[in-house]
Amino acid sequence: MDYRKEFLTVTSEDDAAEIIAVFHDLWAQKLAFQIKEILNQLLPTLADPYTKLVELLEKCNISRGKPNSMAFYITDLFSQWLKDHPVPRQTGIRLRKLQVRVFALVVEGALLELLCNIFIIHNADRDFLLGHVTHLHSQGKYKEAVILSTKLNLQLDLDLEDMCAPVMLLEQFHLAECYVAPHPELQRKFLQMLDRWSDTSFNPRIASRRYKNLPLPKPDRLSMKTLSKIAFRLLEQYNLDPALCSNIINHRHLGTLKFLMNKRFVEKTMTHENWTDHVESTVGDNRWLQEKLISLLVRYCGAQSAAFWARKYQLPEEYLSGDVSEALQNLGIQETPTTDNEDSADNTQTQERDCYQIPIPRDKIHCLQNTEELSHCREVLLQDGQVVGVDMEWRPSFGVLGKPQVCLVQLAVKDKVFLLDLSPMKLTDHDNVEDRRGQFIGFIKELFICPRVTKLGYDMLGDLLYLDSKDASQELKTQMKQTVDLYVIHRKIRRARFRDERRRLRNADPESSSEDDEESPRSLEKGLSHLVMDTVGKPLDKTEQISNWGKRPLRETQIVYAAIDAYCLLEVFETLCRCPKKFFLPPDFKETSTNCKKGSKRNAKRIELPKPDERVRNWKPPPAIEHLSPCEFSVVCDNMLHGLGKYLRCLGIDSLILGNNDGHRKAAEIARRDGRYILTCGEPYYTLRSQVGENKCFQVDCSEKAREQAIKVLKHFNVHITMADIFSRCQVCNCNKYLHLTNDQMRHLMTIHGLLKDVQKAIGPLDPGLHRGSTENDSTQWMTDLGLSSNSLKLPSGAFLQLKRVPVGLLERIQLFYCCSQCGKVYWDGSHFDQVALQFRGVLHNSGDFHHWNATSSVPFHQEV
Repeated sequence: MDYRKEFLTVTSEDDAAEIIAVFHDLWAQKLAFQIKEILNQLLPTLADPYTKLVELLEKCNISRGKPNSMAFYITDLFSQWLKDHPVPRQTGIRLRKLQVRVFALVVEGALLELLCNIFIIHNADRDFLLGHVTHLHSQGKYKEAVILSTKLNLQLDLDLEDMCAPVMLLEQFHLAECYVAPHPELQRKFLQMLDRWSDTSFNPRIASRRYKNLPLPKPDRLSMKTLSKIAFRLLEQYNLDPALCSNIINHRHLGTLKFLMNKRFVEKTMTHENWTDHVESTVGDNRWLQEKLISLLVRYCGAQSAAFWARKYQLPEEYLSGDVSEALQNLGIQETPTTDNEDSADNTQTQERDCYQIPIPRDKIHCLQNTEELSHCREVLLQDGQVVGVDMEWRPSFGVLGKPQVCLVQLAVKDKVFLLDLSPMKLTDHDNVEDRRGQFIGFIKELFICPRVTKLGYDMLGDLLYLDSKDASQELKTQMKQTVDLYVIHRKIRRARFRDERRRLRNADPESSSEDDEESPRSLEKGLSHLVMDTVGKPLDKTEQISNWGKRPLRETQIVYAAIDAYCLLEVFETLCRCPKKFFLPPDFKETSTNCKKGSKRNAKRIELPKPDERVRNWKPPPAIEHLSPCEFSVVCDNMLHGLGKYLRCLGIDSLILGNNDGHRKAAEIARRDGRYILTCGEPYYTLRSQVGENKCFQVDCSEKAREQAIKVLKHFNVHITMADIFSRCQVCNCNKYLHLTNDQMRHLMTIHGLLKDVQKAIGPLDPGLHRGSTENDSTQWMTDLGLSSNSLKLPSGAFLQLKRVPVGLLERIQLFYCCSQCGKVYWDGSHFDQVALQFRGVLHNSGDFHHWNATSSVPFHQEV
């Protein structure tokens, strides 16, 4: 229907409901262009388009002002028209009344911003705006009050905790962060509020009782972990003073101490020296952390070690437990705490025997601490054809503020290793820290952009993030030349080896299969030590990996460890170049991994894949096949495609639908067993496609409605649907066999089971022919023929006939019923058949005969197969 002419003369004040009703109809049919044409004709006839817009929006029942809503579309058309055809706005009290009506419509989303611009709400009286925000808050609409006050920049005139506390208790953390974002003063106050909430005495349930209509918050949602994440995000984003949230900072350091205790006394993977360095730098002069350290030591290693640290920090005895106080009195002056895993000569010998050792003498490892020592290093490393192993070390941050800074850069060639000290602390009395770091970093950049030298690294781009500022690191990444990232090569080796093992297993056992086609990213994260073991034969000793690299002077074990980390890259690279085929690499593998742009180690587990919607657009279907009939086409639908599966059943297609708890592997098993096509969406498509073949798997666009998905499936697989196929399968259980019951048979069953007690007279008597001249056994013979139990309505499948779902009034006009022989659901001829036929008329191959079929055909649409 064309509505445009109907509104040419509509200008009355009470026509908004009628217009919106028409617009809803057009919007549902995706005919937005007709809405635009109607408004283009209507707007010039209006004396006050501003008021008309409000009237229309009031009839839209706006819940949220999303950009894809009809209300936003209408408002946007008004806004564009008003820009092209300026109309004088209301002023004074009339404008304020319109603004009040606008506030009542929507207080969030893109629509709010659009309406603020149209009705110049930003220029409204500030007291008027504050009054409305306060009214929303008093009505328990805390989220709306925060959104509106943020949009209108009213934060400084409102109480921070009154506004932010309710939305925090509602777990709308992003709203609170947006609320304080433009104002540094509010950022500091909000940080202090978070710090108060992180105290153990704070109870969110008690706090929620101060606010009207606020549900009780879940205790775990406002935990220390949650509050700490928000606080640290604010600290880093706005460079705020950590002293504003000392309680949260203390708890973060306490978490570091617990981590160190676990490493040292449970996993036993940290040396006493490393553990001591980190504990001292974490605790510092903080009395609260010192007391917590003593408590942790008592739990992990006993009172004697706790007493040693209590004496070290000179803690008063009143703060110590009885066991620690007693141990402190018995502690000798020079006595040190005993530990259960001190390094011994046997351990050292074992590490030397089992772990990779650097093949050059110790005097070939040069520690550079000033710029004068740099000239020899430059001369050696920048020779034409030189191959240099590069690695970097920094002090672990343990989740504290700030980006870690590289403290040491290791540069290894065949017979030497140079360690460039980038420590931010003064190394000698005459050391100029800025000059030393500047020259060393400048030389490293010069080395990376030199095309004559091959640089080897293991995730070197991740290391570069901590070498210099973010902008400088990004610039260096684009300028690097002749770099080989062994991390990338390692991933290729692992994947190729995994595929080779799978191939050999399948050749040995054709039934063997794997859940995944590629090794999971988690199993690839073995690091440089694993690569060294694969190529050289021994792993690295990672004992010093989390040393305190910022402390000076470095210990001898740290120096040797740092040199090994860089030198081993040379031997790995040499082994790969000598026999690349052994490691499933092409001869030119060096070129394929040069200047590889990838993320840091933190993001290495994320495999970059195209976005699903991009892959749907770029996907090319396989060659067309001959057309199929529904009886020749069967599918298994992913558990995210229930609607699609039911639509396909409506069209007579055999469609199995996975349950909510079924994995994607089951779809592949069913497809291989029954010869079905797989219909899926999202990432699982790529796994399933490789298991059953591209022609047996189809990726559905999840953004489309089920009917549109069904049409695309039919067109893709070239399935021809006819009128006879519609409703030839049960939508509930997928069965294609029906029991045909006449009107009299249905009435008889409903009568004997007490479903027609009070309406028997209104419906009329049973057909006397059903019982005339027959015995009681003869009158129920038809039930026996159908396999139906007369006493319980039980079908041969074990299900029961669902008579209670049949409206009694249907017996007056429906002459034939179709009962699913599998689940017992009852169907009959009705308008639903016409609706489905109209919806899929574009793909029905006899759709031109639809009206003739509907009027003359006596064949039931639920046919037995």
